[in-house]
Amino acid sequence: MSDAEFGKAVEENVPFHYQPIVAMLRRLVSEEAPAAQEVTLYGSPAWKGAKVLAIISVSKTHLTFAFERGAEFDDPHGLLAGVGKKTRHVKLKTLESADQDALRHYIRQAVALDAQ
Repeated sequence: MSDAEFGKAVEENVPFHYQPIVAMLRRLVSEEAPAAQEVTLYGSPAWKGAKVLAIISVSKTHLTFAFERGAEFDDPHGLLAGVGKKTRHVKLKTLESADQDALRHYIRQAVALDAQ
């Protein structure tokens, strides 16, 4: 998927007030997972390596940045939520409140697990 196609998917599926958060996530993923492909899954922006690394979903009160293998992550930041066997997510409400260092840590773990 091209940058333009991913951008169009964001524009069509992510409310305007959340788009700066998506821009920040795109920057972080491009820096920490430069080989990851930007894709859309189920109409949502996502990143894929060998398998899905992360996906964004939208709710009325926040964005969810979910990691496919997040249950396997080390979480010293205490931001990961979820109870399933595989996926964990971080809720993002504002750009200013996003812990970018923690997000970078999670993205690096997603890449490392994907490489196994």
